[in-house]
Order: sequence, then structure tokens, then C-alpha cells
Amino acid sequence: MRDLVSGFGYLMKGQRWAARHGRWWGFGMIPALITLVGYAAALVALFFWTDDVIAWATPFADDWSSPWLGIFRGALTILFAATCLFLAVLTFTAVTLLVGQPFYESLSEQVDRSEGGAVPDSGLSIWAELWIGLREAIALLIRVTLWSVLFFALGFIPGVGQTVIPALAFCVTGFFLTEELTSIALLRRGILLKDRRRMLHSRRLLALGFGVPLALLYLLPLVAVFLMPGAVAGATLLVRDLTGEDEDAAPQGETAGGPAGALNGAS
Repeated sequence: MRDLVSGFGYLMKGQRWAARHGRWWGFGMIPALITLVGYAAALVALFFWTDDVIAWATPFADDWSSPWLGIFRGALTILFAATCLFLAVLTFTAVTLLVGQPFYESLSEQVDRSEGGAVPDSGLSIWAELWIGLREAIALLIRVTLWSVLFFALGFIPGVGQTVIPALAFCVTGFFLTEELTSIALLRRGILLKDRRRMLHSRRLLALGFGVPLALLYLLPLVAVFLMPGAVAGATLLVRDLTGEDEDAAPQGETAGGPAGALNGAS
């Protein structure tokens, strides 16, 4: 339970950091706002055609009598909308980080600098980091799609599908959000996706404490824009916990021999 509280604490510390650094907070909202506009347009168009999509997907129910047709397709409409929202919440952060990669990396570096000690650097070019980010975003999208299909199917279970499954979906969403947001700080430390997942699974409650409240807040579209810079800052502070760093971290020269140096050698 201590990790659960600590995770929420890092989320709050990140927001406070962003509030104290107004310039970083302001610029950090620009990529999030651009992404939000695109997502809003896509979701409005999708929800506008939801009834037609459901009718097209269930032609076998066309001859059902009332009220069963309305109940069946109404339930599917709710599940479809919830699945789209689930996908939007999960992928919003990944797309925003990809759009604002150079800035959010600089923001993360500034958080490390403000905490004292070394500021890790992967040594990769911006194009290499963008390529890694794109690959990992695609991998995330595949995983998210599989989870969405699973939750969509489980949503048909009476009782459980309307209570336990949504709660479980928020936990999964929160974990994915933490994974996405910590990716910038961990990649700067030379820690790639497979190892990042292992680290976060070893501190699952820490990841959930950070990500689940954020997932709930991200349901409010404009809130996601305002919280994004602080979320990146908080994720960087969380990473310092995961990697065992503190204010008396090793000097910069020693960092080159650590994970980032290993990544440079591998590349």
C-alpha cells in the first residue's frame, strides 16, 4: 500500500513542479492541445456514426422484435463507445509524447537537473529516439487493441461486465499510462521497452498509484491537456525511485558507464 500512495504522491509532485515552472508548463500543453483537437474530431465523427456501425455489425438482429432489438443494440452502443474511449485515453498519451518528443525530453531533463545529481543522456539522435518512440507506440497500440477486444467481450457478462470489468479496465489503463509516461526518462537512461515493463511490473502498485488517478482525470478532455506537462514531470520523479537514484546521485562522468552508455555501445 505504501507504493500505491507513493505513486499518487509522484503524480502530485509532478503537477506542483509544472506549476512552479510556468514556461515549461505552457509549452508542454501545446503538443497535448494539438493531439486533443485531432482526437476530438475523430471521436465526434465516430460517435456520430455509432448507430450505423452497430447496425452494420449485427444484421442478424434486424428482424428481432421490440424491445429486444433496442436493448441489444443499445448495450452494444454503450460498449462500443466505452471501448473507443478506452482506446482514446490510452493512445492519447502515446501520440502526445510522440508529437512533443523533443520538448518532453527536455522537460524530463530539467526535472532531473532540478533534483540534483547527474542528468542521464541516451546519446541517441533525435531521429533515433523518434524511431524508437514510433516502434513502441505501434507495439502499445497492438497491446491496447487486444485488451480492448477482451474487455469488450467480457462486458457482455451480466453484472460483472458492468462493475468488475470497468474497474479492471481502469487499472490496465493506469498501468499503460505509467508505462508511456515513464518511457522518456527511462529511455534517456538506456532502458528499453522490455526492461521498462519488467521494472514497472516489479513495482505494480507504484505504477497503478500514479496511473489510475491520471486515467480517471483524463476522461475530462481539457484536463488531459493541462495535466500533461506535470504528468511527464511526475513520471520522471517516479523513474528516479524505480532506478534508486537520489539527490546524491553519481557524477555525470559515471553515467556514461551505466545503462545509457551500454545503449550507446549497442547502437
